[in-house]
Amino acid sequence: MTNRGWNESADELNAIIASFDEGEVSVDELFAKLERATTIIEDLEQRLAGTTAKIEELAPRLAKLTDDE
Repeated sequence: MTNRGWNESADELNAIIASFDEGEVSVDELFAKLERATTIIEDLEQRLAGTTAKIEELAPRLAKLTDDE
C-alpha cells in the first residue's frame, strides 16, 4: 500500500464507501471491505502525520529565509 499514491488510495477508499452506500456489499464481502478500508485510512493518516511533521520542520527554515529578504 505504501507504494500507492495518495489519490489512488483515496479513490479506492471512496469506492469502498460508495459500495456500502449503494448496498452492493454482501455479508461475505463486508468484513474484507471493512478491513481494507481500515488499512487505507490508517495508511493515509500515517502519511499525513509524516507530511505534517516535515512541514513543521521546514516552516521555521522558510520563515528565516523570507525574513532575511
